[in-house]
Amino acid sequence: MGIVAGLDSAAAHSRLVVCDASSGEIVRQGSADHPGERDDPQSWLLSLGEAAAGGLLGDVAAIGVAAQQQGVVALDASGAPVRPALLGNDLAMQGAATDLVDALGGREGWAQAVGAVPQAAHPVAKLRWLSRTDPETASRVVEVMQPHDWLTWQLLGRPSRRTTDRGDASGTGYWSAATESYRPDLAELALGHPLTLPQVIGPAETAGTTPEGLLISAGTGETMAAAFGLGVGIGDAVVSLGASGSVFAVHHRALADPTGTIASFADATGLHLPVVRTLNAVRVLRGTAEMLNTDLDGLSELACRSTPGSYGLVLLPYLEGERTPELPHTAGSLHGLRRESMRPEHLARAAFEGMLCGLADALDLLRGRGVQVRRVFLLGAAAGLPAVRAAAPGLLGARVAVPEPADYTALGAARQAAWAASGETAPPAWPAPACQVFEASEEDTAVGRAVRQQYATVREQTHPGAFG
Repeated sequence: MGIVAGLDSAAAHSRLVVCDASSGEIVRQGSADHPGERDDPQSWLLSLGEAAAGGLLGDVAAIGVAAQQQGVVALDASGAPVRPALLGNDLAMQGAATDLVDALGGREGWAQAVGAVPQAAHPVAKLRWLSRTDPETASRVVEVMQPHDWLTWQLLGRPSRRTTDRGDASGTGYWSAATESYRPDLAELALGHPLTLPQVIGPAETAGTTPEGLLISAGTGETMAAAFGLGVGIGDAVVSLGASGSVFAVHHRALADPTGTIASFADATGLHLPVVRTLNAVRVLRGTAEMLNTDLDGLSELACRSTPGSYGLVLLPYLEGERTPELPHTAGSLHGLRRESMRPEHLARAAFEGMLCGLADALDLLRGRGVQVRRVFLLGAAAGLPAVRAAAPGLLGARVAVPEPADYTALGAARQAAWAASGETAPPAWPAPACQVFEASEEDTAVGRAVRQQYATVREQTHPGAFG
């Protein structure tokens, strides 16, 4: 099948990997920062050109595009952006999201309609925000794309056919993963007038071919591409440790959650990707490290001197409020202070246990809806900390795999390109990533249950009914 490429167009940079289509072996790589403002789509194109400099794509037969999710590039009748892009991580739209929830009769109405309750990140909320704050600009919008859609369209020379994929479409708030169809009435509800939406194509389909003969695959969002690059399948979950946290898993059907806690996304293979997010993950560790005048490595070293249960200390890690459970106006709290527990190592361990118990709560929400979880991929720099690796298998209740560092988003995009180029019904079977695997012994599992019970008791005493 030759050589294929994958693009990861992230918030601040572009990364390209060029791979052998049959084996998945990386042949060469390139990267570049966005030279302009992060909300300038032209800057995304310029950094892609820089990353591909020196003939990086010279012998490439096909490319897949993955990009930051849930951004909005709003275009006028000529195909020009009416304003800078509205990025997925812009939280200014939360009021607009709340407004939309009420407009459709509440959370359950949205969960049934599109599998997700509007949040600030959703493009549907961004359209409502634009219509409320800048109605003149909103009135000129005739179509909207997300970053991966727009980049694909540009690479193809701006053809009349605009495409997206089911993964990115499922994060808009106006496309349903359950019915595999748009709800254009919801996009119109948000913006105030009808608009054109890109055609949703299947995972193995092609968006088109450039005049030079470069095939461009369907593309997808960064989360979906990373899952595909990791080889995540049924029985796998991914726990991502950023400042905030996310838990997602591959499932055979869409999940409608009237509470809005589970977002029902589609994946890059034809299956589904239910996602639960927490607002507090590594920020809990960094805050505790600052209190103890150390860094993350020092905090881990301290925590390893303590014992499971942290001598009775329980840290509820809701430092920024919390989304899982839904406690937007709460704060973090420390419980179980006794003279013998008031030591740096016990506070350090309580921070790790609080963070992981919060993520385990999120994972249990998926299990409670029938999602199988036998293995957990643990991502993020904090996954390398000894305190995380020691505690995670028992607290998460699964085998934990920590993949070697790689750009799995770009690899997933390249694998998709190889699939589209092959014409096969199944994706190429690229080797699984190299991982360090951590198993929980029977004793670890029992200890993990006891720590989680201690945590849950404090959580319920402090926030009764938080999980229904």
